[in-house]
Amino acid sequence: MMIESEEHMRDVFRSAGRRMTSQRRVILEVLKASNAHLDAETLHDRVKLHDAAISLATVYRTLSVLKEMGLVEEHRLGEEHGHYELVQDNPHYHFTCLGCGKVIEFDTPLVAQIEQKLSKREGVHVTRAHLHLSGYCAQCQNQPGGQHNNGKKVKGTRGSPVTHSNECINEQ
Repeated sequence: MMIESEEHMRDVFRSAGRRMTSQRRVILEVLKASNAHLDAETLHDRVKLHDAAISLATVYRTLSVLKEMGLVEEHRLGEEHGHYELVQDNPHYHFTCLGCGKVIEFDTPLVAQIEQKLSKREGVHVTRAHLHLSGYCAQCQNQPGGQHNNGKKVKGTRGSPVTHSNECINEQ
């Protein structure tokens, strides 16, 4: 569900038996404005620019509520801690570069095909699919040492920019 008007969001919270607090509003606005998958600490840093009184604990509690309400998704993206983004209307998947931490979002009908085949074969109802691929982007492959990264520690993805692939990956 994409965030629409503030009035709509108040209704969403109200129907879930929750209040749209000023802290929740700021956190949602920062997530909406971001072109990255933010971890809680980076989100907190950005939220503090709007409201210095919001604590890291408030960010974690709010993320938990937003996930429970189905407004925010948490992704691991190759690290121990979660990265967050607003739930989007259309499904998409992630590739994370192990060299630079770049995250590429992409779509593919193959996941929907797998869901349909699984549902038909096993009688299950798939409600959500997550696909996360990792490897080395073209730029990191072309650097000296290539994908092995010369034994250097892999960079984190704390707020790494997201590349949105405009091409859909189809079965060949």
